[in-house]
Amino acid sequence: MERLQKIMAEAGVASRRKCEELILSGKVQVNGETVTALGTKADPAVDEITVDGKPVGAEKKMYLVFNKPKGVITSASDPQGRKIVTDYLKGITERLYPVGRLDYDTEGLLLLTNDGHFAHMLTHPKHHVPKTYHATVKGVPHGSELDKLKKGVMLEDGMTAPAEVEYHDINPEGKESTISITIHEGRNRQVRRMFDAINHPVNKLKRISFGDLFLGNLKRGSYRHLTKEEIEGLLKQVRLAGKYNKAEAPVESAGSSASSPIESLPRRTRKPKTNNWSKSSARPNRPNKSDNNSSRRTNNQGRSGKSPKR
Repeated sequence: MERLQKIMAEAGVASRRKCEELILSGKVQVNGETVTALGTKADPAVDEITVDGKPVGAEKKMYLVFNKPKGVITSASDPQGRKIVTDYLKGITERLYPVGRLDYDTEGLLLLTNDGHFAHMLTHPKHHVPKTYHATVKGVPHGSELDKLKKGVMLEDGMTAPAEVEYHDINPEGKESTISITIHEGRNRQVRRMFDAINHPVNKLKRISFGDLFLGNLKRGSYRHLTKEEIEGLLKQVRLAGKYNKAEAPVESAGSSASSPIESLPRRTRKPKTNNWSKSSARPNRPNKSDNNSSRRTNNQGRSGKSPKR
């Protein structure tokens, strides 16, 4: 049994917050009865759930790797009418979300899924999933300049984590070079800003791997389904970091029932504040009463000039 809004979000009806609004507005029925309480639970395998009379069914989990072309928006829609990733997903009716993002001018490997838990685990900063890019930059960076990237460079939003950097290709005329760079963060336009910091702006950027998953020979603008082994391989990297609960890991491929979409991920709860010491730890030492009395007697005696009686 799960909360109704969670079931609806996982089925792709809308974000969890929007699903709550649908429930409160009386548009959701369970087994023919209108439900307006947010705490209502149901079993999607047993109960008939409808929204405005339309049945709600659980989506199948789907995991795709897409070779994003340059000039495509990593979004489900674009008010400016530019091409979006879903324009290339012919035959896919499920509502998919990107695992992380590639900016408009960047091409290469992009993961798409309707499994919110899977996406959350791969993109959470504490998991440090490596992403490798081929950056074609202006000129040929000196070894000392690449060393700066390896150690971390200061950007406007703080110091970057150390990156793995090496030469991939150098133009014979020295006008540009391609550098392979692996980062473990996901800041906005991070790779471009890192090369700007060493005065070698990026002319072309392509992501070639995400964790242990490589783009390979997948054609630009094409996609394919991940295998069960590839899904397990990606999650294994998170587990190796000691941050992933194996019992919660989704390891099934495209034929299984859906987990939560990205929009319906639960909010992080704030940890309760704690004192600097616990009940089991020692409190700061205080002098006991006898010590205080003794100290006062000694001070009084010192002021009177008299010796203590024996």
